[in-house]
Amino acid sequence: MGKSDRGAEGPDRPRAEAEPHPAGSGGQAARLKDMQARLQDTIQHHPVVLEEQAKRASDLQLRIADWITGFAGSMNFVYIHIAIFIIWMLFIESKPWPTLTLIVSLEAIFLSTFVMIGQNRQADFQQAKADHDFTEQELELKTNTQLTREIDRLTRPVAVLKLASSGHARGPAGSPLRQRPRTATRGELGVSFR
Repeated sequence: MGKSDRGAEGPDRPRAEAEPHPAGSGGQAARLKDMQARLQDTIQHHPVVLEEQAKRASDLQLRIADWITGFAGSMNFVYIHIAIFIIWMLFIESKPWPTLTLIVSLEAIFLSTFVMIGQNRQADFQQAKADHDFTEQELELKTNTQLTREIDRLTRPVAVLKLASSGHARGPAGSPLRQRPRTATRGELGVSFR
């Protein structure tokens, strides 16, 4: 089979078989990457994650803050700043670079603010996820408890009937529900094992 068009696949269409990869570590790495991509397609996100993604997508300020925080945490940010600092120190301003110091200080203030915004939003997200998980676990615990009680209620008569048929069950006043014939002991039969 040839390579399939990923756009033609869907939840109601079967996935085409992947082409075999050449042998060796490169082939195994490609297979693992392919398996990971298929796994990512099937993972369903936590409801709180989906809610947070929708909230971020709908708010322009959050999207800007996400972009700035993402860019400031990248190596491109570092490379751009290295280039700007070198150019500034060599061609724009002489020592002790007072304007550059002012710019870098202001940038640090704003970047730390964006980091704190991201941390606060992450804490809110974690709290919402924990609350959702707690609610779901409590509901599951209540459901399991109810099911256990119902199973016990339904199996109790069966157990009583089984005990009654084996002669071990007692009636309300302690009397046997059914009398089994008494079996004589070895001593009563006069058998001795010496």
